[in-house]
Amino acid sequence: MSKTIRIFVPIFLFLLIASAYLSPFIETSERISNDVFRLHILANSDSKDDQNLKLKVRDAVLEKGREIFLNCSSLNEVIAAGKSNIELFADTARRCIRENGYNYDVRVYVDHEYFNTRAYENITLPGGIYNALKIEIGEAKGKNWWCVMFPAICLSAVTESEMDKYLDDEEIQLINSDEKYEIRFKIVEIYEKIKSKIS
Repeated sequence: MSKTIRIFVPIFLFLLIASAYLSPFIETSERISNDVFRLHILANSDSKDDQNLKLKVRDAVLEKGREIFLNCSSLNEVIAAGKSNIELFADTARRCIRENGYNYDVRVYVDHEYFNTRAYENITLPGGIYNALKIEIGEAKGKNWWCVMFPAICLSAVTESEMDKYLDDEEIQLINSDEKYEIRFKIVEIYEKIKSKIS
């Protein structure tokens, strides 16, 4: 048996077993990744000052995003609005950086990237490939920060009724699930990571 076959047989078996055992959970997780739009910011470095700057850029970009996505009612509309306002987001980030005494360059784009399972306050988002507004500050070698721009989970003003507009009951239940789903989240994370690398 060749080395390639020895590598891919266990991967294939894992995907087959995972999809059979956790099919409804995986399907709901993948629907979530197709219903939300994330914000992903990478700081220049891990220094305290650069990390603080990252959070200030986050706040400025979230406020701008609130205006831009206000009338969006679907992910497709959000992606289109994000792409057509790249320069506006970049200008917002640059202005914040300059106002805080730094001269870092900024790169902003709408990306389709893999995220590990992440917990944010009272919700957990399963691992998977998500659409995101990605902002790289300076060398972008520092710790990243993420949240969900749409629906506006990043913003404290978001209400349960607003969430219900965009996510179905199964999706709401999954992101609000507790630690009893921890193993399932981990299996889905491995499953989605393998799928993203194969694709």
